[in-house]
Amino acid sequence: MLLPGCQLKPALPQVFCRLWAVMGKLQSKLRHSTYKYSRPDGLMEEGVQTKVFQEYSPAHVDAVSVVATLSSDLCVSGGKDKIACIPKSNQFFSASRDKSILMWDLEGSSQPRQELSGHAMVVTGLAVSPDSSQLCTGSRDNSLLLWDVGTGRCVQRASVSRNLVTHLCWVPREPYVLQSSEDKTIRLWDSRRLQVAHVFPTKQHIQTHCEVSVDGHTCISCSSGFGGEGCEATLWDLRQTRDRMCEYKGHFQTVASCVFLPKSMALMPMIATSAHDSTVKIWNQDTGACLFTLSLDGSGPLTSLAVGDITSLLCASFYRGVHLLRVDCSRELALQEVAAF
Repeated sequence: MLLPGCQLKPALPQVFCRLWAVMGKLQSKLRHSTYKYSRPDGLMEEGVQTKVFQEYSPAHVDAVSVVATLSSDLCVSGGKDKIACIPKSNQFFSASRDKSILMWDLEGSSQPRQELSGHAMVVTGLAVSPDSSQLCTGSRDNSLLLWDVGTGRCVQRASVSRNLVTHLCWVPREPYVLQSSEDKTIRLWDSRRLQVAHVFPTKQHIQTHCEVSVDGHTCISCSSGFGGEGCEATLWDLRQTRDRMCEYKGHFQTVASCVFLPKSMALMPMIATSAHDSTVKIWNQDTGACLFTLSLDGSGPLTSLAVGDITSLLCASFYRGVHLLRVDCSRELALQEVAAF
């Protein structure tokens, strides 16, 4: 199920939804969260936070697999869907197990504006070009398709054996698309001819997700795993060497999502990861040190992360819907859950 109407008010720890009947009743709950903090001197501090946060009846009746930000106060979440938003608009694409891709417009009717069909199996990756003119899609059928957004026509098609796509993202201001795969590799595609431009060194585990920095200089990928084996995020250079720059290890189950945090959040560059161990971690991008761990107890596997605005994150989960998290750098770095819906 796709819910395209959740509106966030960043000034208050509350969440509003245009589909109010779906959002359900608002409750205030007392929540205990464990956290760990890695100090500059290398010592690890551990403690418990107790706080009141706003919790609505879940908007979804099942697990939420993806959440994406349309604007600083508007997000879209999907149950078994993949989502890609068109920059600076209220339009987005969704893809599901029926092999089709749908284009939606929140300012239009409740019906999709466009339907694209071309994959032979479930569509597992979507990425919109920086100028919004093209859409790249990937599937478990080992193929990537390039679409003209204006006409809805497939203009390029490419396939690589055993390339089961898990995620796609477009490199800002460049004709390149980054792709993660179940064959444990990260590929960089040139969209001009839809050809593989570079294959990064193969990892030991399935690559579940990838993300590119705003400046297009670096990217991160996530690994599956269990019991601490695998379960890492990896930072790669996208400019010249294309080498591995840093690894972030500390999760105990599959890392499902990763994001670069806005530079305005702190003096140092940071990334965030979410995993099936129900934790969200914030890392020093340069050193790989874990700066903060938030445990969302009772939420089950955490499946998706998105930057909401300069102080907030959105996190999707199996059992408790979507979580609104606030990053606080006023004193020591802290990450708190302020709402769930």
